[in-house]
Amino acid sequence: MKIISILFSLLFSIFLVACSKQESRSEISSSKAVSAEAGVQLANSSVRADEKLGTKWGDEIDSHVTQVDLKRKSYTPVDETLVRYADKNYQGKAINSISIAAGKISFSVVDDQGNRIALYRVGQNYYLAGRQGQSYQLRYENNTGKTFEVVASVDGVDVINGSQASRRNAGYVLHAHNTLKIEGFRKSNSAVASFTFSKPEDAYAANTASGSIQNTGVIGTVVYELEAPAEKARPVNKYAPPPNAFPADR
Repeated sequence: MKIISILFSLLFSIFLVACSKQESRSEISSSKAVSAEAGVQLANSSVRADEKLGTKWGDEIDSHVTQVDLKRKSYTPVDETLVRYADKNYQGKAINSISIAAGKISFSVVDDQGNRIALYRVGQNYYLAGRQGQSYQLRYENNTGKTFEVVASVDGVDVINGSQASRRNAGYVLHAHNTLKIEGFRKSNSAVASFTFSKPEDAYAANTASGSIQNTGVIGTVVYELEAPAEKARPVNKYAPPPNAFPADR
């Protein structure tokens, strides 16, 4: 019996050692993954002076808007996101669009031809690879029957009124099952100046009292849900239904 007991203890000890080694390997693997991600974050954050960009006023574009009387359901945003941009070869996961509010809204940046400009994700951080002289637009797609308000800023400047970026500013209405394209800084109710990547010192933010050259290289989005009747979901395609069709969102 003593021999059996000793053998059992020995086998159990071997088992514990094996488990310990397996856990150590997992911890090492996890540590390496975190270290690799931290390295990519550091590489993306290190932007040389010649890689930095801002956004200047580009050509005037016809863009008509009207004011509507809609209220926010809450003063707390349903989501917000920040994209850093530069004339840089970013590292990370290449993505076509950013998911906002658990996929209810898709956000992408496109050029004048409607082609998506490269976006990269590292953890919860997003990066956009721009090129000096390139014009771009902010594109938001509403995948739900709800109505949202999009408060957008470029380089710390509100795109509608040119004031300092703030969650309190009014935004554009993103209607149910619709797409919103913000083409530039608003000049009037009928025109905008197109977003165009430039040197930071030529950026709109660097040449207006409400902006700062220190804030160039950032695109911000804050989203609120508006009090508006929900529309029935339209058939999108033969694949997955829009996010608000899932039971968790009802």
